[in-house]
Amino acid sequence: MEIDWAALRAAAIETMRRAYTPISDFPVGVAGLVDDGRVIVGCNVENASIGMTLCAECGLVSSLHATGGGRLVAISCVDATGAPLMPCGRCRQLLWEHGGPELLVEAVPRPLRMTELLPFAFGYEDMERVTGPVGGAEVPAELAKWRGRGTVFVHPDLSGGATIWTGYWERSSGEPGSTEEKGILEEGPNLPTAAAAVAWGLVRTPRVVVVDAEGGLSWAGEGEAPEGIPQRWEEQS
Repeated sequence: MEIDWAALRAAAIETMRRAYTPISDFPVGVAGLVDDGRVIVGCNVENASIGMTLCAECGLVSSLHATGGGRLVAISCVDATGAPLMPCGRCRQLLWEHGGPELLVEAVPRPLRMTELLPFAFGYEDMERVTGPVGGAEVPAELAKWRGRGTVFVHPDLSGGATIWTGYWERSSGEPGSTEEKGILEEGPNLPTAAAAVAWGLVRTPRVVVVDAEGGLSWAGEGEAPEGIPQRWEEQS
């Protein structure tokens, strides 16, 4: 899509003149090109509480959805002089959400992609690593809030005369003196190896304890083993 940067900046400048800035006297205007070709605008709106001040980009994103949605392709953000102005950190995250890494932001001497302005951005893929399928073992939706907490105990069992591995996810961390609520959150499936059972556990919590056939304990979790667990578990080849 061809971007008319001069027209986009002119729209940003016109909107900047409508900004409400009784506190800072620093008006900001922004204009955005949407993937369907329409141009939307926003300006900053301050508030006596200061913390409730709305950046121009907030208004832009509200306008985006109020006028039909879509994805931002390019934006021009300007200050009171009409010169290109970089969005603040919070607004870069907001723009990433609604334009993605390829969204272009007017800058001197050239437009910059959002991935240049916000490298290593946080996005839904980061959330899905916790709440979505990981390593083929998905945590049930009703237990997602427990991710990262409690302890998984992995242990051997017998099925049809053969040794299999399973586990259970306990609410409590098991720390000495802990007053945490106890109880089993989830019982693991039958798995062919201890390594598979440990992997099932690590999707749920960084605290994983392997219990061998004799009742010995090994630490398969992250970091140092807690008090009372004498050794680190090692996968058998």
